Amino acid sequence: MDQEKCYMCSCHATSSEHVPPKCIFPEERDIGVDYRKDLMTVPSCDFHNTKKSKDDEFLMVSLAGIFGNNSVGYQHKFGKVDRALRRRSSSLLSAVFKKREHYKVKGKNSFYEVIWGTPDHDRLNRCFTNIAHGVHYHHFSRRFHGETKVMLGYLHSSDQDNNNFVKFVKHRAEIDLRDIPENGKNKDVFFYQFTEEDEFGLYLLHLRFYGGIDVYISFQPDGKEKPSHLGFELMNKGIETTFVLEGKEYTVNKS
Repeated sequence: MDQEKCYMCSCHATSSEHVPPKCIFPEERDIGVDYRKDLMTVPSCDFHNTKKSKDDEFLMVSLAGIFGNNSVGYQHKFGKVDRALRRRSSSLLSAVFKKREHYKVKGKNSFYEVIWGTPDHDRLNRCFTNIAHGVHYHHFSRRFHGETKVMLGYLHSSDQDNNNFVKFVKHRAEIDLRDIPENGKNKDVFFYQFTEEDEFGLYLLHLRFYGGIDVYISFQPDGKEKPSHLGFELMNKGIETTFVLEGKEYTVNKS
């Protein structure tokens, strides 16, 4: 039975895995609130449990403390995350950022360190792909078979065309997700939403962390043909293309 199999593969499950990782949920001793109640778990094999656990701390440090997070994210950063950074010294930051610069920003009563850098996109995509498969298993009680694609909606690029396309995708997702329930028991830390399947059988998963970090994962089940889209084809060929949604224009490849 599928319930006895790992959420990521066809191997028999030997343990349960928290999805998202338990470490992104603050401990009561740091924040005064227990955000580790009613966490989601899925069955996992030894391989995927061990492989995923190596990325959990990386993901926690990558997400907590990002500008735009709510107070829960910031408090988590100054608690468990800072303890992890002190324990691992610069090695953990080197894993999170391929390139980074440190700045001191003056606050009301003190200075705060701000890190600006280039994150490890490949590792982030792997983390969110695993989470997406786990959330899918939890939500639908079955393993997903097919292709997934991750879009990090919270990162800013020096490429304005990329930024405009991300804004377009976020706007399109916002339309599709209207009136869709937000699932999760600790929504200040994490919640998720699934869109309905479209006419091609494709659907979207929206993940939100700490009130301000948005990640989108598209699901294309096996046997479903990817639909063609003239606008995307023109964009991919480098031709100036404008997408219009609810009166807003998003232009890529602007000459």
